[in-house]
This record gives sequence, C-alpha cells and structure tokens, in this order.
Amino acid sequence: MGILSRMIPTEDASARKREIEEKLKQEQETLSFIRENLEKSDQLTKGMVSILSSFESRLMQLENSIIPVHKQTENLQRLQENVDKTLSCMDHVISYYHVAKDTDRIIREGPTGRLDEYLACIAKIQKAVEYFQDNNPDSPELNTVKARFEKGKELLEAEFRNLLTRYSKPVPPILILDAISVDEELEVQEEVVLEHLPEAVLQDIICIAGWLVEYGRNQDFMNVYFQIRSNQLDRSIKGLKEHFRKNSASSGVPYSPAVQTKRKDTPTKKVPKRPVYIPGTIRKAQNLLKQYSQHGLDGKKGGSNLTPLEGKDDVLDIEIDSYIHCISAFVKLAQSEYALLLEIIPEHHQKKTFDSLIQEALDNLMLEGDNIVSAARRAIMRHDYSAVLTIFPILRHLKMNKSEFDSTLQGTAASTKNKLPTLITSMETIGAKALEEFADSIKNDPDKEYNMPKDGTVHELTSNAILFLQQLLDFQETAGAMLASQESSSSASSYTSEFNKRLLSTYICKVLGNLQLNLLSKSKVYEDAALRAIFLHNNYNYILKSLEKSELIQLVTVTQKRAESLYRELIEQQIISYKSSWFKVTEHLSEKNMPVFQPGTKLKDKERQIIKDKFKGFNDGLEELCKTQKGWAIPDKEQRDFIRRSQKTVVSEAYRAFLQRCANISFTKNPEKYHKYHPEHVEQMIEKLFDTSA
Repeated sequence: MGILSRMIPTEDASARKREIEEKLKQEQETLSFIRENLEKSDQLTKGMVSILSSFESRLMQLENSIIPVHKQTENLQRLQENVDKTLSCMDHVISYYHVAKDTDRIIREGPTGRLDEYLACIAKIQKAVEYFQDNNPDSPELNTVKARFEKGKELLEAEFRNLLTRYSKPVPPILILDAISVDEELEVQEEVVLEHLPEAVLQDIICIAGWLVEYGRNQDFMNVYFQIRSNQLDRSIKGLKEHFRKNSASSGVPYSPAVQTKRKDTPTKKVPKRPVYIPGTIRKAQNLLKQYSQHGLDGKKGGSNLTPLEGKDDVLDIEIDSYIHCISAFVKLAQSEYALLLEIIPEHHQKKTFDSLIQEALDNLMLEGDNIVSAARRAIMRHDYSAVLTIFPILRHLKMNKSEFDSTLQGTAASTKNKLPTLITSMETIGAKALEEFADSIKNDPDKEYNMPKDGTVHELTSNAILFLQQLLDFQETAGAMLASQESSSSASSYTSEFNKRLLSTYICKVLGNLQLNLLSKSKVYEDAALRAIFLHNNYNYILKSLEKSELIQLVTVTQKRAESLYRELIEQQIISYKSSWFKVTEHLSEKNMPVFQPGTKLKDKERQIIKDKFKGFNDGLEELCKTQKGWAIPDKEQRDFIRRSQKTVVSEAYRAFLQRCANISFTKNPEKYHKYHPEHVEQMIEKLFDTSA
C-alpha cells in the first residue's frame, strides 16, 4: 500500500478530491429542489380536495332542485304526445269518410293512361273498406266504399280487356314464315322473336293481372285473356293460309319473300332441324300420272285404275304446302303464346289457360287434317290411289315434329295431347290401306283389249305403278312406318328404321310381282307371239331401267338380292322368244329338203320347185315380218339397236350362205323373180324394224 501511495502523483489526488466535492454539492442542491417541490405539491393537493368537496356539495343541492322539475316536464310531454296521436287517429279515421269523395273523379275517369295513380286510389278505397268492416260494419259509409271498390275493379277488368283487344294483332304471315324457316347453310339459326304486345302495354297488363289476382279475388280476366289470345292465334294461322292462296294465285310461289327455302327434287341424307315440305312433289307425280292416264301410249285414252286428281294438282299442292306450314306455325305460335302467358297468368292457372287458349286453332288444324284423310279415303274408294301421295308429306312432317309438338302441349289435358297422335294414326291407317289396295289393283287390273298398246310398248299400268313407287323414295320412313302400323302387336318391339325399310322393300317387291303377273296375263291379249314378247320385253326393260335410275333398285335388293339379274333374265327370255318369230323366215334358207346335185347336172322339175319355194317363202316371210314389225315399238334405243343388230346378223348370214349354195344352180329362167333382195337390202329392211316413222 505504501508503495502504491508513493506511485500516485500528489496532483492527481487533489484533483480527484475536488471533483468529488463538486458532485456532492450538486446532489445536495438537487435534493433541496425536490423537497421544495414536494411541499408545493402537498399544498396544491389540499387545495384541490377542498374545491372538489365544495363542488360535490353544490351538485347535490342542484340535483335536489332539478329532478322534480324534470319529472313534471316528462309528464307534460307524454300528455302532448297522446294528444297528437289522438288528433292523428282522428284525422286518419275522418279521411276514410272522405275517400269516396276524394277518389270519385279518378275512378269515374278510369285507369286509361294513368294506371299507377288509379291503383293508388283503389288501394285507398280498399283500406277504407277494411277499416269500416273492422270498426263500424253497420256504417253506411261501408256500402259506399264497397260500391266504389267494385266499380274500380270493374273498370280495371275492362281496361285489361281493352288493352288486350286493342293491341293483340295477328302475327304477319311473313314474320311467321321467317320464324319457322330453316336455312341449312347457316350453322347457327337466328331465332325470330314474335312480339305480341308492346312492352309498355304488356307491363300494364301484367300489373292489372297481378292486382286482380291479389286484391280483386277475380279469375274472370283469365277467361278474357284466353278468348282474346285464342282468337289472335287462330287469325294468325288463317292469315298464313290466306297468304299462301294469294301468293300462289299471283305468282305460283307460296313463300314469303323474306324466306329463302330451297326446293329439292331428290331426298338428301341431311335432315334440317325443322323439316319443311318441298312443294312440287305431289304436283310432279300427279302430272305424270295424269299424262299416262289421260292418253295411253297408243294414242287413245287409257283405262287404268290410277286416276289422278285432274285439274286440281296446283290447288292440291298449295293446300298440302299450306297445311304443313300451318302445323309448324301452330307450334311456334303456341310456344310464343305460352311464354307470354307465363308473365300474365298465375302459375297454378297457366296450364289450364294455355289448354283453353290453343283449343280453337288446334281443333281447326286437326279438322283440316281429318278432312284430308276423308278426301284421301273417298279417292281410294274411287280407286284413285295417287291420292295417298297427299298423306305422305303431311304425315312425315307431323311425325318429325311430334316431339316438339308434345313438348309444347306438355301439361295440357290428355284429350288435347292425344289429338295429334290420333290424326297420325288415322293417316297411317288410310295410307297403309291405300298402299295395300294399290298393290291389289296392280294385280287385278283387268285385261282390256282396247287398252293394250298396238305397238307393244310400255303399258300405262307399268308406267303408273313405277311412278307411284318412285314417289315412295322421298317418303321411305313414312311409308315403312305406315306398313309397320298394321303389323301385329307381337312385332311392335321390332319397329325400327331397318325393320320399316325391310317392310317397304317387301311391299315394293310385292307390287312388282303383281305387276309382272298382270303383264303376263295382259300379254295373252296379243295373238302374235312375237308382239307378246316385244310387249313383255318393253315393260320388263322399262321396269329395270326405272328401278336403276330412281335408286329403287337399292330398296328392292334389301329383300330381293337378285332382282336386277332376274329382270335381265326375263328380258333375255323375251328377246329369245321374239327371235323365234324369224324362224319361219330363216327356215326357208336351211339345207332341209335342199336337193343334192353335181355341178353341170340338170335339176329335175321337183328339185327346181323346191328351190323356188325356198326363195318365195323367204321373200314373202321377210316382207310380211318387216311390214308388221315396222309398226311395233321398242322405246329403249340401246335395246332396239341390239335386237336389230342381232337379228340382222342371223338373217344376213343365213341368207348369204343360201345364196352361195344356189349361185351355180340353174333353177329358173327368171332368177330376178326369186332373187328379189340382196343381202344388203335385207339388212336395210331389218334396220327399219320398230321405226314407225320409216
């Protein structure tokens, strides 16, 4: 320790001591400051406590003075509120006594043009009725406001009727045609919206209907609604019919200028969304049938049972076209009416009202369909089987639209929904009957000598039958379904497209079989076997070519695979039969009975006569056949040329060989008398066969 003290300098110790003394002095001053502040704080606290005690005393005195005043004021305010409420209730009650007078002018003038104001007045009257019923049921004012309320409701019903009547107009035919048309070139069809009522008018009608249901306790307006809208629906469809008649009469084209509907002569695989009947189908068939029925191919009137509706083709076609479009129009308009009805009629009354609304138009359409069926039935009774062609396009259209039809009528009465199926069944039944009777008529068509073509060409029965069958190509599904509808119920489960196609194929084969049997029977009218062969050849060839050209052959081969080859065999058989007629000519050229002689040997008289007879028999037979057969006809140029060429070769070769054998024989002093024709001349004569103009 002594060593350390000696080591610290004396000056540093003095400085350290002074520093400590200064810090001690500062701390003492701070302590004195704190003490002074504490004393001041105690004094202030004592002063504040004294002030608060004084304030509390004064506040208690004030409260004791104010509370009684406050309670008195509160009582006065409650009394004032009760007085105000009483006065308000009195005013409200008094106002009910003035409602009839206040609303008299507006009620008398009606709701036209100011529906909102009118409904507000009705609401006031209704409240007055409720007040008097609850508080003063014996008051005369109750009868007054009741009468005013009934008058207001009556005028609202009248306004509902007036708005519907004034603004409900038939849909223009052109707009309907636009709505039901389908443009196959457009992938997405632009839907045409049918606006039946102006939007502002519609909102007023909806408002009135809502009020009548909720407050008027009235359902009569729904009867008014369906009666007016039903009339407009029916008028719209009738307007479309009239549009067809007028446009067809003036231009022959029963279409809207706004609708680009394609006409097709042949069916295609593409089926449009809403198939539209192609006009001209019936007219084409009827014209062809009429052509063959009125004028037989021999230039005289025919006697076939296939008699078309003469002079009525265009009218018939227009009526069918119109009816088919009206069916589509009904579906479209009914759907539009239902959409409108949903906004106006209460939900639980919608189906019933819609059912009533469509009845008139639907009944008229079904009646027209029944008339078409009845007309077809009468025609069939007259053996006019071409009339069934009127059923095919309509039936096809009805069946293709049946699902949409059923969807539109969903929720209606069973009697309503069954109307279309009943019509379809009627059409299928009469159509099937016509098809079966047509097949029987082909089999039983009488053999009338005056009705047979003198030139052996195609019989009108054949042409009519083929024309009739060709029309089935456009309606394969429909015709097949007709036939299937008459099948027993045990096979009902097999009613598929393929099944129907087989039935139709079987039917066509039956008609062709009946036709073949009848032609064989008719051919017996001809005494000349060669003409009989030409007749059968022409008819068989016509049938085969017609089957091939019209694609009927594909339908026939569904059940008869060898149909084409069988007809070719029949044709070949008739050609062979015809050629046999030349045997009586060529038999004179044979070596039969030909004398055997040596060159330079003189013939006996009997031998010379044999050669003369052969020349004479050939010449006479050739002349007779050429004269007779020149008046016969083979319309098919290919077949005509083939038969000529074949026969020319046979006769020419036999004749040349005969001439060669007789070349060095002296059998007469006048050889030109017997050698009348050169081989080339014979060929020219045969070349003129079956040429009535030669």
